[in-house]
Amino acid sequence: MQVETLILGAGAAGLMCAAQAGAGTLVIDHARNPGEKIRISGGGRCNFTNYEVEPARFLSENPHFCKSALARYTQWDFIELVSRHGIAWHEKTLGQLFCDGKSTQIVAMLLREIEAAGADLWLSTALRELSHDGSRFTARLEREGREQQVTARNVVLATGGRSIPKMGATGLAYDLAAQFGLEMTETRPALVPFTFPEGRFSALSGLSLPVRAAAGRGSFDEAMLFTHRGLSGPAILQVSSYWREGEEIAIDLLPGQDIAAALKAARAESGRRALTTALGQMLPPKLVAHLAESLPLGGNLADLSDARIAELAAALQGWVLRPQGTEGWRTAEVTLGGVSTAGLSSKTMMARDVPGLYVIGEAVDVTGWLGGYNFQWAWSSGVAAGDAIARDT
Repeated sequence: MQVETLILGAGAAGLMCAAQAGAGTLVIDHARNPGEKIRISGGGRCNFTNYEVEPARFLSENPHFCKSALARYTQWDFIELVSRHGIAWHEKTLGQLFCDGKSTQIVAMLLREIEAAGADLWLSTALRELSHDGSRFTARLEREGREQQVTARNVVLATGGRSIPKMGATGLAYDLAAQFGLEMTETRPALVPFTFPEGRFSALSGLSLPVRAAAGRGSFDEAMLFTHRGLSGPAILQVSSYWREGEEIAIDLLPGQDIAAALKAARAESGRRALTTALGQMLPPKLVAHLAESLPLGGNLADLSDARIAELAAALQGWVLRPQGTEGWRTAEVTLGGVSTAGLSSKTMMARDVPGLYVIGEAVDVTGWLGGYNFQWAWSSGVAAGDAIARDT
């Protein structure tokens, strides 16, 4: 069988690319259903993009690489597509856009788009071998227990990264990219919870509060959640992309508040109150009890000098913790790193030294913040490659 373009991966990027590449395009995926990450995202409502998309909210060895694709296919373009298909949506927080209904509406929309474009989709189809003779690619596939050979002028690597292996993530794109001489950057789990020694936060499991979390160059004001294994919640997932093993993270438990001034006022008003009682009006009492195990929180407010109040405020707004690690690929929402952008065109996503080979989506060394940014990269990079293929065809 001969096709113009073979897209490996029926996820967000692959389906978007197929909708642009058009007739003569074949998308394959080893899964039984397309768009599985879309389906489970956003609690089943799909956080499909963000009002605040900008290049500064993406991590890459080359921070400029994502600019071209994001500028040519923006969040507003995808919002228009969603609205044109009659899918109701809403803003949740921090510019995050979700479907009012189920995330499967986004998958269905993409399937309608590829059908209208004349592209084909084969599911339950595994790639066994891929080769290139200098002009065309040859793929040996296994579909429904039978082998089939497909030749294509273009191949698009859209199989994602290593995150959530239970959904079939294998890192196949990295192996194929390396086969064709493309370089890789280090890959790490990103947007992932932190783990701590067993029992460290067991008594606080399920407790959530707004914080400012910081690690490396990243700092985020969002919610933090205590779990049996450690720390999670949006603020923690965000800073995990900036953290490295052995490093500390800093938590401001009362961001934007003047704790010292509040404690001094409480001391003047009711100096006989216990310090823990006063702090319990600012923070969850269970958390205050936990902090009392490592901070000097005994005594009454009247016992506090201004110097001690300043020290306490600094400790609460700079609670320093050293994670044991992360929960790893099992729960990571995305992969940090991937196929190096040094070998790709930022305008077309094609490999500079292998004409006809494209890499898009999570497989590329471009990783967005939590909140719809990684889906927007999938849409934008998919359109960049699909448009280039359509123009060339």
